[in-house]
Amino acid sequence: MRLLLDTYVLLWWLADDHKLTKTARTIIANPDNEVLVSSVSLWEIAIKAALGRIEVELDSLEAAIARNGFKPLPIGFRHALTAGRLPVVHRDPFDRMLIAQASVEELRVLSHDRVFERYNLTREGLPPIIL
Repeated sequence: MRLLLDTYVLLWWLADDHKLTKTARTIIANPDNEVLVSSVSLWEIAIKAALGRIEVELDSLEAAIARNGFKPLPIGFRHALTAGRLPVVHRDPFDRMLIAQASVEELRVLSHDRVFERYNLTREGLPPIIL
């Protein structure tokens, strides 16, 4: 299975936070799964850190992601156009980009946020995994 981690799922994994469920840990740790992290998640983390909403060592974030075997997913033109065409389910631009990338790349978003279900990503048979 090809997975795209939601920003908070990524942070919880890296911090070994108890908020990440056993099910999520099993899915992420499964060597048969390809786990991707979007550039938009790092952007979101950097903004939230700058605003004082979260504490993260930004300079070591990229290395931590690589150390865990996660693959980077850059934002491309198709992702941007798809994000702009999404229905206005909610206005979070970071989540909208994750949905767009999941749709274009045929990924399953792994998240704790039920809003991802409202995008109906069933065209490719890839609904999000809500934990």
